[in-house]
Amino acid sequence: MARRAAGGAPLSARAAAASPLPPRPPFRAPSPSPLLPLLLLLGAARAGALEIQRRFPSPTPTNNFALDGAAGTVYLAAVNRLYQLSGANLSLEAEAAVGPVADSPLCHAPQLPQASCEHPRRLTDNYNKILQLDPGQGLVVVCGSIYQGFCQLRRRGNISAVAVRFPPAAPPAEPVTVFPSMLNVAANHPNASTVGLVLPPAAGTGGSRLLVGATYTGYGSAFFPRNRSLEDHRFENTPEIAIRSLDARGDLAKLFTFDLNPSDDNILKIKQGAKEQHKLGFVRAFLHPPDPPPGAPSYAYLALNSEARAGDKESQARSLLARICLPRGAGGDAKKLTESYIQLGLQCAGGAGRGDLYSRLVSVFPARELLFAVFERPQGSPASRSTPAALCAFRFADVQAAIRAARTACFVEPAPDVVAVLDSVVQGTGPACERKRNIQLQPEQLDCGAAHLQHPLSVLQPLKATPVFRAPGLSSVAVASVSNYTVVFLGTVSGRLLKINLNESMQVVSRRVVTVAYGEPVHHVMQFDPADPGYLYLMTSHQMARVRVAACAVHATCGDCVGAADAYCGWCALETRCTLQQDCANYSQQHFWTSASEGPSRCPAMTVLPAEIDVHQEYPGMILQISGSLPSLSGMEMACDYGNNIRTVARVPGPAFGHQIAYCNLLPRDQFPPFPPHQDHVIVEMSVRVNGRNIVRANFTIYNCSRIGQVYPHTACTSCLSAQWPCFWCTQQHACVSNQSRCEASPNPVSPQDCPQILPSRLAPMPTGSLQSIPVHLANAAFQGAALECSFGPEEIFEAVWVNESTAHCNQVVLHTTQKSQMFPLSLQLKGQPARFLDSPDPITVEVYNCAMGSPDCSQCLGREDLGHLCVWSDGCRLRGPLQPLPGTCPAPEIRAIEPLSGPLDGGTLLTIRGRNLGRRLSDVAHGVWIGSVACEPLADRYTVSEEIVCATGPAPEAFSDVVTVNASKEGKSRERFSYVLPQVQFLEPDKGPKAGGTRITIHGSDLHVGSELQVLVNDTEPCTELVRMDTSITCTVPEGALPAPVSVCVRFERRGCVHSNLTFQYMQNPVITAISPRRSPVSGGRTITVAGERFHMVQNVSMAVHHIGREPTLCKVLNSTLITCPSPGALSNASAPVDFFINGRAYTDEVAVAEELLDPQEARRGSRFRLDYLPDPQFSTAKREKWIKHHPGEPLTLVIHKEQDSLGLESHEYRIKIGQVACDIQIVSDRVIHCSVNESLGTAEGQLPITIQVGNFNQTIATLQLGGSETAIIVSIVICSVLLLLSVVALFVFCTKSRRAERYWQKTLLQMEEMESQIREEIRKGFAELQTDMTDLTKELNRSQGIPFLEYKHFVTRTFFPKTLNSQGSAPVQETHPLLGEWKIPESCRPNMEEGISLFSSLLNNKHFLIVFVHALEQQKDFAVRDRCSLASLLTIALHGKLEYYTGIMKELLVDLIDASAAKNPKLMLRRTESVVEKMLTNWMSICMYSCLRETVGEPFFLLLCAIKQQINKGSIDAITGKARYTLNEEWLLRENIEAKPRNLNVSFQGCGMDSLSVRAMDTDTLTQVKEKILEAFCKNVPYSQWPRAEDVDLEWFASSTQSYILRDLDDTSVVEDGRKKLNTLAHYKIPEGASLAMSLTDKKDNTLGRVKDLDTEKYFHLVLPTDELAEPKKSHRQSHRKKVLPEIYLTRLLSTKGTLQKFLDDLFKAILSIREDKPPLAVKYFFDFLEEQAEKRGISDPDTLHIWKTNSLPLRFWVNILKNPQFVFDIDKTDHIDACLSVIAQAFIDACSISDLQLGKDSPTNKLLYAKEIPEYRKIVQRYYKQIHDMTPLSEQEMNAHLAEESRKYQNEFNTNVAMAEIYKYAKRYRTQIMTALEANPTARRTQLQHKFEQVVALMEDNIYECYSEA
Repeated sequence: MARRAAGGAPLSARAAAASPLPPRPPFRAPSPSPLLPLLLLLGAARAGALEIQRRFPSPTPTNNFALDGAAGTVYLAAVNRLYQLSGANLSLEAEAAVGPVADSPLCHAPQLPQASCEHPRRLTDNYNKILQLDPGQGLVVVCGSIYQGFCQLRRRGNISAVAVRFPPAAPPAEPVTVFPSMLNVAANHPNASTVGLVLPPAAGTGGSRLLVGATYTGYGSAFFPRNRSLEDHRFENTPEIAIRSLDARGDLAKLFTFDLNPSDDNILKIKQGAKEQHKLGFVRAFLHPPDPPPGAPSYAYLALNSEARAGDKESQARSLLARICLPRGAGGDAKKLTESYIQLGLQCAGGAGRGDLYSRLVSVFPARELLFAVFERPQGSPASRSTPAALCAFRFADVQAAIRAARTACFVEPAPDVVAVLDSVVQGTGPACERKRNIQLQPEQLDCGAAHLQHPLSVLQPLKATPVFRAPGLSSVAVASVSNYTVVFLGTVSGRLLKINLNESMQVVSRRVVTVAYGEPVHHVMQFDPADPGYLYLMTSHQMARVRVAACAVHATCGDCVGAADAYCGWCALETRCTLQQDCANYSQQHFWTSASEGPSRCPAMTVLPAEIDVHQEYPGMILQISGSLPSLSGMEMACDYGNNIRTVARVPGPAFGHQIAYCNLLPRDQFPPFPPHQDHVIVEMSVRVNGRNIVRANFTIYNCSRIGQVYPHTACTSCLSAQWPCFWCTQQHACVSNQSRCEASPNPVSPQDCPQILPSRLAPMPTGSLQSIPVHLANAAFQGAALECSFGPEEIFEAVWVNESTAHCNQVVLHTTQKSQMFPLSLQLKGQPARFLDSPDPITVEVYNCAMGSPDCSQCLGREDLGHLCVWSDGCRLRGPLQPLPGTCPAPEIRAIEPLSGPLDGGTLLTIRGRNLGRRLSDVAHGVWIGSVACEPLADRYTVSEEIVCATGPAPEAFSDVVTVNASKEGKSRERFSYVLPQVQFLEPDKGPKAGGTRITIHGSDLHVGSELQVLVNDTEPCTELVRMDTSITCTVPEGALPAPVSVCVRFERRGCVHSNLTFQYMQNPVITAISPRRSPVSGGRTITVAGERFHMVQNVSMAVHHIGREPTLCKVLNSTLITCPSPGALSNASAPVDFFINGRAYTDEVAVAEELLDPQEARRGSRFRLDYLPDPQFSTAKREKWIKHHPGEPLTLVIHKEQDSLGLESHEYRIKIGQVACDIQIVSDRVIHCSVNESLGTAEGQLPITIQVGNFNQTIATLQLGGSETAIIVSIVICSVLLLLSVVALFVFCTKSRRAERYWQKTLLQMEEMESQIREEIRKGFAELQTDMTDLTKELNRSQGIPFLEYKHFVTRTFFPKTLNSQGSAPVQETHPLLGEWKIPESCRPNMEEGISLFSSLLNNKHFLIVFVHALEQQKDFAVRDRCSLASLLTIALHGKLEYYTGIMKELLVDLIDASAAKNPKLMLRRTESVVEKMLTNWMSICMYSCLRETVGEPFFLLLCAIKQQINKGSIDAITGKARYTLNEEWLLRENIEAKPRNLNVSFQGCGMDSLSVRAMDTDTLTQVKEKILEAFCKNVPYSQWPRAEDVDLEWFASSTQSYILRDLDDTSVVEDGRKKLNTLAHYKIPEGASLAMSLTDKKDNTLGRVKDLDTEKYFHLVLPTDELAEPKKSHRQSHRKKVLPEIYLTRLLSTKGTLQKFLDDLFKAILSIREDKPPLAVKYFFDFLEEQAEKRGISDPDTLHIWKTNSLPLRFWVNILKNPQFVFDIDKTDHIDACLSVIAQAFIDACSISDLQLGKDSPTNKLLYAKEIPEYRKIVQRYYKQIHDMTPLSEQEMNAHLAEESRKYQNEFNTNVAMAEIYKYAKRYRTQIMTALEANPTARRTQLQHKFEQVVALMEDNIYECYSEA
């Protein structure tokens, strides 16, 4: 088996691409490669007795590891990689890449100079085969599978360096001859085993030697490449076993040679013909004993498996242990390997014969005297489940005895059945044993053989052992001897580590299991840390792990510690902790450390005398009896510890062990603990404190007799005398005392029976409000005549009168109740305070009843007579008067409903009858319920007076139907009829299914729906579940069966007998899944996974699920009894994960694994044998990566599609290629290319068809196919050719003519160019002049004083929070009141309930746990869109505006969650957008906190900038239709024409806005609407824009003379038409002169003929420029076309002109935003930036760029950019589209200033970015300075920030209607009610505080009202 192969055989079939499993917290392993994705481990890393201390994940499969104890280093070898790790924490110290390389198994190693190879070399992975440490020479021997098993000698301490280069690179004085046998050391195949062992130097040699065992991989083996080549470099050069020279300091020509002397080789090689019979698989090589004393023998052992044929006489046992002798001491002679080689079989078998034989060796571990080995029993099918395995132990003494006996049997007394010579070995001596006469064999010869003795030998009888422990899937073993236990560590193929403790009889006393790496087999070699045996190193297929052998600290008490039976753990008495022995101080001394073998009875214990203490009595001290395993406490610093830092002195008289006596002072009386309420004693825990630790504890009791009267006021005397303490009762004082002498001399009771007490008596019920006298009987009333009172509760006290010495009367008692019946407790008390009650051992109660309550009908009323209630029915239930007659009869019973309506003939149906007057008592109807003539027996426990009868139907002789009759003195009948029917059962289907259960069966028959109860029993005992029944069928799910056998199925109605029919269900063996393929899937899923197995014909439904990373499980399809296909589920990430199957709703489990003795039943059931490797989705492109492919219909189409390299191994049938809806037939599929063709014609209707490739669920559109007409193309081609021919003839003719005209044309062109140059000069000169003059003009314009029209805070908030409510122009009239600012419009009838519901909902939102769960629950819903999230955040901000400090706390908690999510992905993207609730909450929070700064600091420069932009735009021409202007900052809005515009000063009169007449400046190119707007702006500049008249609301009249006047309009009869379009009228059109007089007035009716000018159709109208139309070009006049030739780009200088004019205002604005006022520092910004820095620090984010981005995203980009783009949020102004375009350029400049990425600008960059490119670096410095100033501010405490926020809340309280906000939030709560409830149920805190119930109350209050009320509203 592949995973068994030592030294580099892969431990798992998983590919190298499979993702490794990372370490589990709290330890963070180093990550040597970025390829390691995160994947959670299944199972805990700590399992009570074991603890994974460190992990190191490997991206490629691991092969071997070696430990360097002296240096504390671990060397790890994996495929293609070598790692050097620190031993303590497995952190990476060095690494080296050793593959892949170009190689071929048929070629010699390239290090062989003379070697050439004609076979192709392919890129080959290097699997490590040997990793051995040679500390003597400072080397690490590393051998791999490449280059025929080539070895390297690397440096100890630096694995990345090669210590000795072999073969030598530079030739020394004598050239080194290299032979293939020196290079072919290890096996050259990944799955072929190799073991290595460094041996100490032999006599006369300077260096170490290397013992190698390698599986033969040459010709004839399963590992040899299957081709026609017969070249085999392995047979000659690589023996199965060899000892090679490892002397790196000596002659390099002998390195890796196996020369012992010139004539002998130190090898064991099997003959070519015998290779097939002796396939050796090596498990491990080891020395034993590892460190022999001088002169003592030492042996090298090889554990191996021989895949011998059955019946082969040489080696019947398959598991072998071979022994080779090593030289004794430094001077011993080295023997040839084969001389001492002897092998014997190891057999691990139970007592059940060969069927219980575990024949294959898996892992061995040599202990001192025993060899522990894990064996497995190979299964029949290779894909079978976890292999049965067992642990056996063999004695080395038995091995020694067997070897000596074998050599004796070979040479002294030949016995052919005991031993044989291995004649299959090339270096052997001969075919058989022979007796050596005259030779006395020495002990050493018996142990190690000799050259003259036959060799090598094989012992024929195996060494046998019985399994110590069995479990499936064991893969490795390591053993330690601790105390009297043997501790065995066992690795498993599923990645678990099992620890079992064996006692001296080798019986298991305890076991624990821990998961190291789920699903990854544990390597067969595990080693203890040489420096600290408390740690074990082990390796799984992709991890190295360091495991602490015991996690003793998990045991908190001595009993747990010692009772765990863990050999490593014991109780350290004076440190009171469970520790390893060496971790306990003075552990070597007796009684300091208690081991598990001593048992829990030896744990320290203590008894306190006296155990009970009277609180009123003085005690001199306490005696402590201490027992258990404790050292002598004499002479130690001791105290008695009572807790709460209260201690008293303790002392021990003298030395003692076992039972010690100590004396202790009692704690002072003033420090006695308080008595708990309702308790007369307190239990005190006392500990003995030694050297500062409480080592043993015990309890004693302090009691107080005088408290008994307070605790039991109604049984004071009885309780006093029956207390467990010595207490006495004083009758006169009515007190309980501990000292009898304190009682006055009067007879005092001695026993509880002597106490004065009330005797129990039954009292008749009293009607409410009636006057009664109640007798009370007394016993032992020693105080007759004392004043008494009757108490019926705290408020109901009446006088009591003595009748005689044993009776008293409660006089004139009047008790009231509003309930049907109420019980009042009756007690007697002595008059006076405090209340002193006579004992009532059996409490007496008085029932008071109210006839008017709880009896809605006659039967219920009169039925109360049985309760003693004297009621009568008279228009309701009334109290019966003394003179009233006895009650009469009630109306006849009224039956309203019966259920069910049918039942079986056998009866037993529980028939429920509901109605009124159904009897006063059960006896009324006991025999009065009938169905026709069949009686129905009422059930007493289910009878409800008058309202409901439940009766069991009797059996009926035949089927019939009749009404139900109830007779209670009068008779009532039901309207519905009850039917008796006979149910029939016919057959069931399916009639067989797996014994795991889950089969859904259907039982067919008739009348199966009858009766009240139905049962379907399988095997007469187990119920069939999930019953669904109809008239003709019953469907249910079969339970699990015990055995595969037929069982009866019984259908039972009403728990009577089975309905007679011979129904049987056959339980079959469960379906078995043997394999799944393929085992890889794209991460999108959908790949068809074929599941192979047996018995699938019984499967009704099957689904497939993936652990951890899987998305929704997928439904599979059963093809036949052996095949199922499943689409692979999608996955969340690329990783390897276990797969589960659910067959018929039951989780599939491996029966064989469960049947074996399990490691841990829960772990085994949870495990899965099958895994899926998820890899990235495949990527495709067209061959040339083009996005458009042209194709002519009718022509054949073949597509060549390029595929990126992947490891999915997709088959051709898994690809689906479509062109539009037409499938493309796939012809060729290779690793990189797919060819497909379309044979049918493609429809030309669309013209464009997408080319789509689908693999499973993954779809990719790689290109678009453009279709064109082929016939048309041919015709067009012919026409073009003809035209070209004609043109060429004409061109020849024209050329001659043109050449004469060319000269004339050239002259003309020169003139035109000069004219164009002149125009450009003029334009640039004008631009320069404007740049110089405009700045001055603008500053003068803006100096006129005018107020800044700030919006009120509430309007600022509603516009910022809810921007979507603004109209298309970007400004909402303030008059339109936002719903949050007005009244809550709901009808008055609904208001109380809704206000109560909203109030309760408000309190819920003010609960932090509820609100956070609420927000998270909503955000998890897919249909909760971004718009909803923003709306919810804003509504929450309004709702919590009054508690900003609470709102801030919530925001911070949600932000922490957001930061956690972002930090795991890309932290720099956090807060970039507003896609979550918390991001919008942050925007709103910033808006609230920055409003003061905005108004007081930034408002003025911002408003001035807006005015400046408007003034500058208005200085030039503006096209009224396109909106383009001469002056702008935005290139797209630049008027690229030289329109001559002259200013006109107009004298305008207008009765509005507080002024009569003004001079207004306009341009003669302005339309009349533009003129009106300028006039309105001049008149209304000090009035908010929302109060201005609109231009369409006013008329403009021009008085041309005293008699003539004109109404001026944009369009009228005088409008000019050009090129079919009407030109809008301008001042120039009307020829209005400078200083003209105009009057403006409000119009009576609005002129809507035009609508808004900019919405006019450009096809019909224009203003300054006609739309660009190339076809219209020839029609234009020569002058127009000539003007058009001026390059439009020359007008870009106007952008610079505008920018220069506005620069000062922009600088002022940016400085205001990015500066800090000392009188008003930005507290909120400081607080939030500190919060961000704190969060980054917590997550180890130290990148300053990340923090800069976070700050930028949270303040400048989140708040300021929003304000810059939307001035209408702050001011009551008109934001035109053109101003919006300019502001977007300014906002972009601000964004660039806050960015940290360098702007890569060039001549092709957009002008909007180029315009401010020069200023951006300066602005960036300002931003960074601002951030630094914020950082340097004094940090704010939470209290300071909360005070600031509270002030902000108070400043704007009552601005918003929070009820409206709450109601809107509730709509979301209602919409997602179920999801919110689920989230609250899942949250432990919410569950504990019952938040879900409170939320249900809100829903209950709101549910009936909200929609009805809102619809009314």
